[in-house]
Amino acid sequence: MIVHPQNTSRRRILLAGAAGLAAATALPGTARAQGAEAVEPDIDSTATWGARSPQGSISLLQYRPSRLVVHHTVSTNSTDFSRAQAHAHAHWVQDLHLDKNNWVDTGYHFLVSRGGWITEGRHGSLRALTGGRNFVLGAHTSGQNSQAVGIACEGAYHAGAVPPDAQWEVLVTLCAYTCARYGIPSAQIYGHKDYGDTLCPGVYHDMLPRLRAEVAAARVA
Repeated sequence: MIVHPQNTSRRRILLAGAAGLAAATALPGTARAQGAEAVEPDIDSTATWGARSPQGSISLLQYRPSRLVVHHTVSTNSTDFSRAQAHAHAHWVQDLHLDKNNWVDTGYHFLVSRGGWITEGRHGSLRALTGGRNFVLGAHTSGQNSQAVGIACEGAYHAGAVPPDAQWEVLVTLCAYTCARYGIPSAQIYGHKDYGDTLCPGVYHDMLPRLRAEVAAARVA
């Protein structure tokens, strides 16, 4: 991602990965949508992490989503914060969804690793997000797949487990950028359990008020 200087404001930019944070500046319009700005995060595409090909057709919906739904993947709470681990986790999720669930592809649109790396989940999600005009049909939340962007956090957050700072801060950046590109208010960020009988996304659900507030703040120029 190219970042340009700007005299009027500075903001923190998350350069995905365990190294995580750097101070940077951005020109107005770097990630502008619906009158708001947000820093564009670094997202590894399905090609970058070597995803398997979809086992069927993926539908591109010709309208914008109206909300975001946050999940956790109930994977091991790895202490490996590397980019390689983020890619391994993306493979683990895709294999689970293809081979066990018999879905056409990863159900989530995006995944956020414990080390703060973002990977594209379902093929076509990154291109659609960048364009800001359409999105792909997901498979992450019953009744919401045609309306919501699904973002899943690596790890299991039951029984008091706390998300690493790198994961949290990159999640905020990704949500802010997604809301900006699609014109979604931060109040429209939900957890999986809002739409079904599930414990997902664990402690992240209790953190949703903070997430909404930080996403709203991140969109202020």
